[in-house]
Amino acid sequence: MASVLTFGETMGLIRGEDLGGWENVSRATVGIGGADSNVAIGLRRLGVDVTWIGRVGDDALGRRIEREIRGEGVCTRAIVDGTRATGLMLKERRTPAHSRVTFYRGGSAGSALAPSDVGDDEIAAASVVLVNGVTASLSDSARAAALSVVARARANGVTVAFDVNHRPSLWAGRDPRGLYLDLARASDLVFAGDDEARLLLGNDEQDALSLSAEMLALGPSQVVVKSGAAGALAREGEAVATSPAVRIDPVDTVGAGDAFVAGYLAALLDGSPLAERVSLGVRCGAFACLGPGDWESLPRRADLALLSGADPVER
Repeated sequence: MASVLTFGETMGLIRGEDLGGWENVSRATVGIGGADSNVAIGLRRLGVDVTWIGRVGDDALGRRIEREIRGEGVCTRAIVDGTRATGLMLKERRTPAHSRVTFYRGGSAGSALAPSDVGDDEIAAASVVLVNGVTASLSDSARAAALSVVARARANGVTVAFDVNHRPSLWAGRDPRGLYLDLARASDLVFAGDDEARLLLGNDEQDALSLSAEMLALGPSQVVVKSGAAGALAREGEAVATSPAVRIDPVDTVGAGDAFVAGYLAALLDGSPLAERVSLGVRCGAFACLGPGDWESLPRRADLALLSGADPVER
């Protein structure tokens, strides 16, 4: 049975319910969030078997993270680190159209991920191993873990997917391009936003079609350029497929990229052609924007019919 393995840091999440900065917000919701676990939950809701591995602290947030991910049907291996705390992020809505996320992850349990945390058997059993740029950027040990997992996956003939998912705050003036290039060249499938593709390639001017051709020349067999409100483009060899964005009124765009990756990978594992892969990714990304939270609004396949604008009341 086709399955996906992913790994990385999931954190506690406090989301302000009021509009404004934390100096004024009085109501908040507690939850969890993390790029890798978001994709894992998205895949499971689409019917894909998936495993998530990560480190958490021996604390309430760590227990909540394990419970929430496992509760979504994801095969979950949370390594409890008794010497470090679970990381935390605060999400505030500064305006109706703009959110700000602040991370408290220095020295966190999740950032201490190490190569030995992901087992050889777990890698060999997967159909796809997904590596996230956030995870690879967390620390020296997390970087080593990402590179080690990719190398072992390739040695076992497992498909490697790399989502660049660049976070400038993790680099603080350092250049991530070398790491991203190493991961892209070792991957079979690369996901990147427009700006991430330009960063990866050191190119400021190319459009999505040209960027995809240059990304493919790095070595992967297929690449995807995500363009937000402009849709997405995928390339596999000489084949190119595009999908326009779905017109929606977004509530919260956090997690949309993770939903896209989940949709694309689910269609890939179904054996769907390139056009259907990018279309499912776009629709999943759009649906994820229709509610608050990092993963709570990720769709199941039946949910996607609601994007058609049918009768707003289901009876």
